[in-house]
Amino acid sequence: MSNEQSAAATGDRIRDPGTQSTGQGRRNGRPPSARFAALDLGTNNCRLLIAKPDGENLRIVDAFSRIVRLGEGLSASGVLSDAAMVRTIDALKICASKINRRGGADARCITTQACRMAKNGEAFLGRIREETGLEFEIISTEEEARLAAAGCAELIDEHAEAALIFDIGGGSTELSWMRQTGGGKIFDCNAWTSMPFGVVNLSEKWGGRELTLERYEAMVDSIRNEIAACGDPAGLKTHFNDGKAHILGTSGTVTSIAGVSLGLKKYRRDRVDGLWLDVSEARDTIEKLRAMSFYERVREPCIGADRADLVVCGCAILEALIREWPTTRIRVADRGLREGILADLASQSVRPKRRRRRRGKKTRASGD
Repeated sequence: MSNEQSAAATGDRIRDPGTQSTGQGRRNGRPPSARFAALDLGTNNCRLLIAKPDGENLRIVDAFSRIVRLGEGLSASGVLSDAAMVRTIDALKICASKINRRGGADARCITTQACRMAKNGEAFLGRIREETGLEFEIISTEEEARLAAAGCAELIDEHAEAALIFDIGGGSTELSWMRQTGGGKIFDCNAWTSMPFGVVNLSEKWGGRELTLERYEAMVDSIRNEIAACGDPAGLKTHFNDGKAHILGTSGTVTSIAGVSLGLKKYRRDRVDGLWLDVSEARDTIEKLRAMSFYERVREPCIGADRADLVVCGCAILEALIREWPTTRIRVADRGLREGILADLASQSVRPKRRRRRRGKKTRASGD
């Protein structure tokens, strides 16, 4: 993937949960000039979406994505490095410019595992505020899981009885167990957890450039053991064993796997978002990527130099999930946290006093 590639293209539409039309000159109860911006600063990526109401949907009017590796070296040092902070602020200045050009959109800027863990995380957010004018909040692992699920839950198969949503990040992986309630397309989160591993810290621990099969399998076993320790928090394992559930992935790992599986010469969100992969197809692609040299992965158009040392660790997380939560198919989402933020902002603009519905029970959260 390109170093600066949006996960949603300008003109794409996403669901707007706003109310019905309520007055002249307004659609869904808000001024036609309304803009919403969602900025997600993760351990590995800095990603922005700006959208405006378009009937019952939100239309993407601007987007930005850059791999900044904010959490590089964090697991060993406990602090954000000077180089990582400079890279990140450079990207955030572009984001701030885009938001300002859109007339000061109603924005929510969130950051996750890297700033949760780093001793200098709060100080860095102060520096961001001074140099870019952007106000960030460090969200909890619970909020991170909620937003990721909210951003892609509409891709769950309406005929499934349950689903497991996973979001593989740079420093953590969020899991949300979803159960169908009342038939149709309504799924509620019954349980969630945040695991303290992602592609960046796993790459630093196990190595990401070249991995032998033996070392790769050891990493998969280690990850699976941590997932297994969560047990069956929502009581949904039977649905998976009976073939009545599937998993849904939102992350650079799963979209990269999808792009390679499709043999794309250039990453295309319209081909990837919503794609169904048979587990056998996913595993064939995982093994292909694992067996490649670092430089072969660099040459893959849906991976590139920025992800070549990270993607195999993401593959190990996905493989561990499949082994622990058996399924025959995986749905791919090129959407997640930012779309969840946009949905919240749109909803709050017409119902400012509405309280957020509580998530399902917390099984375990790490890294706060």
